[in-house]
Amino acid sequence: MTSAPTFTAHPWFFCGIGGSGMLPLAMILRGQGAEIAGSDRSRDQGRSPEKFAWLEAQGIALFPQDGSGVSTADQVLIASAAVEDTVPEVVRARELGCERLTRAELLSALFNRAGCGIAIGGTSGKSTVTGMTGWIMEQAGRDPTIMNGAVMKNFVAPDVPFASARVGAGDVFVSEVDESDGSIVLYRPEVAVLLNVSLDHKSLEELRELFGDFLGAARNTAVNFDDPEARALVRAEHQLVGFGIESEDARISVTKFAEGPASLTATVIDRLDGSSHELRLAMPGRHNLANALAAIAGATAAGVAPGVAVAALAGFKGLARRFDIVGTSPAGITVIDDFGHNPEKCAATLRTLKSQPGRVIAFFQPHGYGPLRQMGHELAQVFAHLLGPEDVTILCDPVYFGGTVDRSEGSERIVRLIGEAGGKAEYIAGREDCGNRIVELARPGDRIAIMGARDDTLTDFAKGIFTRLA
Repeated sequence: MTSAPTFTAHPWFFCGIGGSGMLPLAMILRGQGAEIAGSDRSRDQGRSPEKFAWLEAQGIALFPQDGSGVSTADQVLIASAAVEDTVPEVVRARELGCERLTRAELLSALFNRAGCGIAIGGTSGKSTVTGMTGWIMEQAGRDPTIMNGAVMKNFVAPDVPFASARVGAGDVFVSEVDESDGSIVLYRPEVAVLLNVSLDHKSLEELRELFGDFLGAARNTAVNFDDPEARALVRAEHQLVGFGIESEDARISVTKFAEGPASLTATVIDRLDGSSHELRLAMPGRHNLANALAAIAGATAAGVAPGVAVAALAGFKGLARRFDIVGTSPAGITVIDDFGHNPEKCAATLRTLKSQPGRVIAFFQPHGYGPLRQMGHELAQVFAHLLGPEDVTILCDPVYFGGTVDRSEGSERIVRLIGEAGGKAEYIAGREDCGNRIVELARPGDRIAIMGARDDTLTDFAKGIFTRLA
């Protein structure tokens, strides 16, 4: 493991530097003065050119993904644990004897040296709660460093359009931590926030062990008391701040809750001292109320008064691709760009949509063939049971950037399962053809949700549909 003093002592090379996990990590190192270079298959394919142009403008050297950017033995290669040994950068680094770290190994090293590391864990909601917690700590004067998997609108500026990271001078480091590859065990947080425990990339048995160890490694914890799986992992020795909407013994809770199409209000209570605080949040959905309570609880565990945290959230602008309203057409058709990609995330989005009147057209692009095989049945149940007879789900083929993968089971299976469960769904292989079908179907009052992960061009797809409708 690279030790703390060497973070700026040698150059770094990021394989897949444009990815949602790699880009903010590269920017944190760059903000601390390190020399950064990288490559990305998406850049070679001409995808998201504006993002890579911005990275170059930050002084980051970009190379084709052909190994040419790895040129000296003192470079440290950062590559996902899933990157094959045959990728040219990996081959070249091995030839030169370069040190190689996974993204999680580097992030955990940066995180663990912070005086107050706040780690956000759970199956769903991590990016939103990370953004909320980071914003609270910034407003509380703690000048945090924030590592997120999504662009945080509060920190976007003309010269920082891809603000998925913030480099601060304080001792606080707020980061989402990933359980999907098991790397969550690398972190030693001052505060561990556990949002939920449900099926995603691993079995529930594996998740219970990982999240239990995650809580056990922390000095202070904030746990969702409304989630039975999360609550069951609480240990007697934990310094605990419980949160929840329904739980009567959660310290941070609510007494009332009202939701509109694009916002919500609630009275947040702190059962420790009996105080109450009026929360106003510029985003809808019961799940976002739960996210807000998680951020308030996490900040409380880090020494910020609940009233200060609640007040800060009134100015929270949200994240890109998290129920991100692209616009509403003159005919009243609203297009929403959303990161929903596993059963729980998709369910949260669909419940929010169905809490308001109007038909739903849900477009879903699976984020890979492997995840589709593992959670396809659960996804189908979500779309079939949460959408009504007037709604429709449209699936295209999973996103595929190349490489070796079993492509034998695709989106047509999910459409079949939705139909068998009583839902209405259509399979159209190509995404552009799906766009044509959505525009053809759309009528006044509809809400069109563009859902999926690991593909920046989904935002362009959503904007293109809105432009055609507007």
